[in-house]
Amino acid sequence: MNKFIIAGNWKLNGNNILISNFIKKLKMFFKTHSIINTIIFIPPIVYINNIKDIIQEKNFFLGAQNVDLNLSGAFTGEISVNMIKDIGVKYVIIGHSERRILHYENNKCIAQKFKILKSKKIIPILCLGENLKEKNFNKSELICRKQIDEIITIVGKNAFQNSIIAYEPIWAIGTGQAADLKYVIKMHKFIKTYISENSNINIHDVIVQYGGSVNENNIEQFFNTNDINGVLLGNSALIYEKFTKIIKITNKLRY
Repeated sequence: MNKFIIAGNWKLNGNNILISNFIKKLKMFFKTHSIINTIIFIPPIVYINNIKDIIQEKNFFLGAQNVDLNLSGAFTGEISVNMIKDIGVKYVIIGHSERRILHYENNKCIAQKFKILKSKKIIPILCLGENLKEKNFNKSELICRKQIDEIITIVGKNAFQNSIIAYEPIWAIGTGQAADLKYVIKMHKFIKTYISENSNINIHDVIVQYGGSVNENNIEQFFNTNDINGVLLGNSALIYEKFTKIIKITNKLRY
């Protein structure tokens, strides 16, 4: 049975004391609660070096929120894949709607980042999804298809081996209202089927997690289906009690 993936994206939140204390409490939590599933903690990258050695558990990993297209050079403020690899990060989020909207990252840019990560054996967490207008015009599948096609075109048909997709409908992110479970399952099935039919990966090996207002009150519904392989948390990852409750619920449901 594949492990359920619980990824917590802190975005532009926290400080050194807050995040260090969060991780120290999490370490104590893991002394009495096993890590049955895969936990990925994704803070602002400036704090990773300060916390990377606090938790040494085989199913606990650190992630980064972005990567630059360039490996080195005069690119002020950017973080290269070599830097990310150097500090021991295993996962990197790319294509998040906030990057697409606020930083004008298009499908080609995101596909190039995907390729860079794969070249260094870092696992991309590729975010994709539609906005409310696209959903209302029944273009959800079309939008996701275009985002996937660019990856296959630039990276190749083996792109989605050892990779993660985070389906995040933009209209559900940060709203407090998760997408309807039937709708999420429908989109996950579409994504898995489309990738398996257009690349060199078996449908059962396509990993798709859901993101969009997931919390401790609705996590159970997203766990109890074979079509959803994990969750990408936003606000729920910032609060220790909420984050650990989600871990406890998924531990209980696993057995």
